[in-house]
Amino acid sequence: MRFLHSMIRVRDLDAALGFFCDHLGLREIRRKESAAGRFTLIFLAAPDDTTDGNETAPLIELTYNWDAEDYGTARNFGHLAFEVENIYETCARLQAAGITINRPPRDGYMAFVRSPDLISVELLQKGNALPPAEPWASMANTGVW
Repeated sequence: MRFLHSMIRVRDLDAALGFFCDHLGLREIRRKESAAGRFTLIFLAAPDDTTDGNETAPLIELTYNWDAEDYGTARNFGHLAFEVENIYETCARLQAAGITINRPPRDGYMAFVRSPDLISVELLQKGNALPPAEPWASMANTGVW
């Protein structure tokens, strides 16, 4: 058995792709549109994950249903987690792009942000935690994750 993908429903495909691809750095692996089913599927992989043409890397499947639906706050999904090279640089880049850091990396190791569809995304420092640093060390939590 191997892990294939996690699926999340998105309300605004452009906003979701902007968050996951432009800001987090994931890349689109493949796309499928179904006019009969009235949906679009887009599969994304993290930049450090490899694919061999058979999609062996874990993927995120963004499902965009063409007809509007209310998905609620999406808190029941849990979260996606990504390892990052430098938690402070990643959070600074996201914050500069207008993304709220819901749980700042006060410990130099873990932070949480949310996608435009309210999916919690955990960011974890690769290797050991970085020494506490400002502005993160004294930054309060914002919202929920």
